[in-house]
Amino acid sequence: MEAIELDKNQQKEFDSQWRQISRGTVEMLPLEEFKSRLAESIRDNKPLRVKQGFDPTAPDIHLGHTVGIRKLRTFQDLGHQIVLIVGDYTAMVGDPSGRSATRPRLSPETINANAETYQAQFFKILDKSKTEVRHNGEWFSRMRFDDIMHLAAQFTVARLLERDDFTKRFKAGDPISIHELFYPLMQGYDSVETRADVEIGATEQTFNLLTGRTIQEAYGVRPQVVLTLPILIGIDGTQRMSKSLGNYIGIDESPREMFGKAMSITDDMIAEYFELATDISMDELASIKAELSDSRINPMDIKKRLAETLVDMYHPAGSGQSAREEFERIFSKGQLPDEIPEISIAELEAVAGQYGSNPQSLLLVHLLKHANLTRSSSEARKLIAANAVSINDDKITDPDYEFDLSKLAGKGNDGLIIRVGKRRFLRLVQK
Repeated sequence: MEAIELDKNQQKEFDSQWRQISRGTVEMLPLEEFKSRLAESIRDNKPLRVKQGFDPTAPDIHLGHTVGIRKLRTFQDLGHQIVLIVGDYTAMVGDPSGRSATRPRLSPETINANAETYQAQFFKILDKSKTEVRHNGEWFSRMRFDDIMHLAAQFTVARLLERDDFTKRFKAGDPISIHELFYPLMQGYDSVETRADVEIGATEQTFNLLTGRTIQEAYGVRPQVVLTLPILIGIDGTQRMSKSLGNYIGIDESPREMFGKAMSITDDMIAEYFELATDISMDELASIKAELSDSRINPMDIKKRLAETLVDMYHPAGSGQSAREEFERIFSKGQLPDEIPEISIAELEAVAGQYGSNPQSLLLVHLLKHANLTRSSSEARKLIAANAVSINDDKITDPDYEFDLSKLAGKGNDGLIIRVGKRRFLRLVQK
């Protein structure tokens, strides 16, 4: 590989950019080629085209997604061109990375609705005016069948089966659908169309990212270099952050919810969250790690700083401090939040009519689902069984607990407080 010669100022710029780009990364592949590509960009004053794709398979973005998006913002702030791929066609296949079974196929309507929500959330982090947004349906929808055969001819089944997830499923006798084999080829072809110099992804994406190099070369495009990032562990402390697992912190969630969820992570995850999910400097990170190793300092105080920082990143300035004060008031002093959503008895009667013939009788699980205190009635049942639901501080242990709405309408029942877990509240009122 030809060495790129830089003058003194260019070398200083290279060193500065390299420190910022390499922060928190797992691998930069191939490393020397990556360095050469960056040096060439600085020497020629030509921004790198840095690509990342997101399949809109769910409507919300969580902190796990932001690890990559914030790395894109780093490139953007350094003057490089960000290319954001909304995978409206790859989402119909579903990324098989890390999967033990075929993903369910989503409808185009669901994908398009999710894509609109995704973009609104992307630009809480990225500068929209400097971001190139592409939908891969732009090119895949125009492909003829002979184009698809040409793409498929660039890769062998043997190479595809080198993937751990495919290998495990094949050996276990679990089904692998033909359309799943196309996913890495499609992701690679995105890099052809966008002329990507760099592609970013999580470590489990390494195979797909490197496949992009092969596909680009097959189409006469200079192969991209690859940057992989760690997977953010969810608030359960065991599995990757995922909406389907319920262990996520969504960037569109309320300050109260974000703060409370951040406070539920284990102490050994605090530094990792600071590094991967916030913009603190390396010096600040080193200081936090030193504090966490000091037995005289309570990790709870550092965790509150983390939660406050996260809230302020996605909400107006000062929201983190307000969320912290409310958290301390509720959990340290046993008080209620200042603002609690309300639902009237009349609305409950309408809800009861949807679930049964008796408009004066409503199961608690149906109320919790209707009020968005749980995602489903089955989740509500699990929480009740786990002693996580109370009415006016009385624990409810019967999953079939039922409200008699005719009795609730009487005096003395105004303002009943339903609490789910530590952070979700609902007030039943007469009006």
